[in-house]
Amino acid sequence: MEEISKLKVRRVRPSDVERIAAFVNRARPHGPPVTPDDVLERLGTAGFFLAEHGGAVVGLLGWRAEDLVARVTDFLIYPARFRVSAGRALLSAMEDAARELQCEAAILFVPIKTPLETLNFWETFGYELRKVAALPRPWREAAREANPTGEWVVLKQLREDRVVRPI
Repeated sequence: MEEISKLKVRRVRPSDVERIAAFVNRARPHGPPVTPDDVLERLGTAGFFLAEHGGAVVGLLGWRAEDLVARVTDFLIYPARFRVSAGRALLSAMEDAARELQCEAAILFVPIKTPLETLNFWETFGYELRKVAALPRPWREAAREANPTGEWVVLKQLREDRVVRPI
């Protein structure tokens, strides 16, 4: 069983790009190879948190905050035994940072035919499957701006008090 006490989450630094590229290539051996330059370019598009266990990268979460909605852009955990512990730690770090920015909700786009196992994974952390068209207008607009063709998201409300007028 994994030792959760050895799990550390922190913000990604530019000096991490080689380790992140190696991690992504290990976790997705059949995907296109990722270079450190690819990672560095991606760091310019989103904020990232890194999960480490015993000095090894075991998880990565990328996110953006726009219009009071935090959106998960990248999420990868490997090996699978760290799914729940690293997933919880990464999501907690992102949600805390999003709350500091006054975000009302966190979302992740999912395909229409997302496997039940994947949906159950997100439910473990308080996220629920929602149709974009049924979201409150500000969240719907933020979702459509990020992904005009996305129909479904998993969503977690981060604040009870919603902003009714622009800040």
